[in-house]
Amino acid sequence: SESFEADWAMPTYKIIRILVVAFAVVVAYPYIPGSDSLAFKGVTVFVGILLSLGSSSFIANLLAGLSMTYRGAFRVGERIKVGETEGVVEEFKVMITRVRTPKNEIVVIPNSNIMNSDVINYSQLAKTEGLLLYTKVGIGYDTPWRKVETMLIEAAGRTSGIDKEKSPFVLQTSLGDFSVEYQINAYCKEVGNLQRIYSELHANIQDVFNENGVQIMSPAYVADPETPKLVPTESR
Repeated sequence: SESFEADWAMPTYKIIRILVVAFAVVVAYPYIPGSDSLAFKGVTVFVGILLSLGSSSFIANLLAGLSMTYRGAFRVGERIKVGETEGVVEEFKVMITRVRTPKNEIVVIPNSNIMNSDVINYSQLAKTEGLLLYTKVGIGYDTPWRKVETMLIEAAGRTSGIDKEKSPFVLQTSLGDFSVEYQINAYCKEVGNLQRIYSELHANIQDVFNENGVQIMSPAYVADPETPKLVPTESR
């Protein structure tokens, strides 16, 4: 069936196998020698209590792992963000998920934590529609907005890793007391290098604005300086 994904085959097989074994144990229980004795029943109850008290987190992670398989939130190799952890999924098991961060740290996340958190998947639509990268700058009202938008688009065009087939665009997200907040949006398909692409985009924005003599006023504006805060040409 087209609606049944290949990734579901092995987990479904394991679930069915566990159910069959459990059913067989239940059916065979009355036929076990001594099963009707008080001692046997006492041991069974004792083991059941131990399992119920000591395996709550185990069962929670187990059920979460099985549920996530059918949820389809991510796959191995995709870049995701769960809570404060962002990175590439290295391994997905029934109990835990291993994520490698951009700093080459391996973070082991219990699947029950993932089930109770929002999961951001950067890879799922990146290859088809492209992931939108965006960043904001505050520019004074004395600079024409058309010029600002042109400069931001030029900075995005200089950035490697930005999809050249889809045009970047600018949004004016707010009109502040002293400056306009502009947001440059550009499409990207290389989600494995987001930090580098963002860094290069920010560097290109600074270069383009310095070349055009426009002062960036974000993140906060206090007062007009005597001279614009620009990087001298000889220092660029």
